[in-house]
Amino acid sequence: MSRTEIQESGARQGAGILESRLTRLSREEFARDVWARTAALTRGASDFSDVFSTSAVDELISRRGLRTPFLRVAKDGSTLPSSSFTAPAGVGATVADQLDDTALWRAFSDGATLVLQALHRTWEPVTDLVSVLSTELGHPVQANAYVTPPQNRGFDAHYDVHDVFVLQIEGAKRWVVHEPVLPDPLRDQPWTDRRSAVADQAAHGTPHMDTVLRPGDVLYLPRGWLHSAQAQGQVSIHLTLGVHTWTRHSLAEQLTRAALAALGDDPVMRRALPLGTDGPDGSDGEVDLVRERLLAALAEADPAPAFHRARRSQGRPAPLGPLAQLTALNNLVPTSPVRLRKALEPRLEGSRLFTRVGYLDFPAADLVPVARLLDGQVRTAGDLGLALAGRLLRAGVLVPTDR
Repeated sequence: MSRTEIQESGARQGAGILESRLTRLSREEFARDVWARTAALTRGASDFSDVFSTSAVDELISRRGLRTPFLRVAKDGSTLPSSSFTAPAGVGATVADQLDDTALWRAFSDGATLVLQALHRTWEPVTDLVSVLSTELGHPVQANAYVTPPQNRGFDAHYDVHDVFVLQIEGAKRWVVHEPVLPDPLRDQPWTDRRSAVADQAAHGTPHMDTVLRPGDVLYLPRGWLHSAQAQGQVSIHLTLGVHTWTRHSLAEQLTRAALAALGDDPVMRRALPLGTDGPDGSDGEVDLVRERLLAALAEADPAPAFHRARRSQGRPAPLGPLAQLTALNNLVPTSPVRLRKALEPRLEGSRLFTRVGYLDFPAADLVPVARLLDGQVRTAGDLGLALAGRLLRAGVLVPTDR
């Protein structure tokens, strides 16, 4: 089986989203053969009509009261100013920059691409898909939708600084993909820094892939892979799931921060440089001393706390309804079903539970039931104890649920 065009082979029972809806590869196969290595196309991966659609586009633009930056508009490689497609919301809403559906219609009919950004925050089916995929991959995921008129394109050839899964929803779009000019770019190494090399590769290099995506197809591109896309004979809608990969460089940043924090407690490192110092190029031995202390601090540093804080900050927990939460708290009885709120990134360290909504400390008697909660299974308030269940509901860690 070709690794650049993966044919539909049927998903195994119990498979995750990566296998059942995106690649037809198990997580292990994808990690071994594709992840961060090569572009891969899966024909007929899934029917995505339950995730996104033309009617979803119309509802988001015309009825949801979205504001920038939840939408961008692009044409022929340029992004239009937001003032060209926003307007005041009218009586009773002191909002000056809501989407103007009439202006958007005119721009779209004139060939502009509509980019609905951060759909994982505004469209529930996409939220659910992104949440599960992020958990499977262990990397933060976002979602954008690109709505392109026939025979038009929104952006020139470029690369992203995150991996992407492209899910074709409606219509057809031709994708031309080239290998990277900079493999594995970091987040502060955008394609605009290498504009001429990107343009030369796109104009003269042999494409790695030149193909048309149709509804149900999925294209995976590692960060750095050049791509451009053009709608064919009808409106094209595709979802891009952007995977913001943690890298060794990310881990080095956390390690360095932990070491520098430790050096803040070292009185020798807090001391001023000598008067008249020549700085790093001088011969007074200061750089050697600093290097020695820094290397020692790096050897002792634990990057885990900073890494996990950064990871929790990269996403938000699953939605929580305050009225449903209050009702559950007021009506709490031993048989009340509850579960851990999804996408919390919970981590129990000693007697402290860290989550995306803060941390909680527990007495020793509560640690066993709290640890059991982390499997995400439905429990009853009686299993946990009413006092503990009530505390976790108030904290937004537990949510009511059906069995």
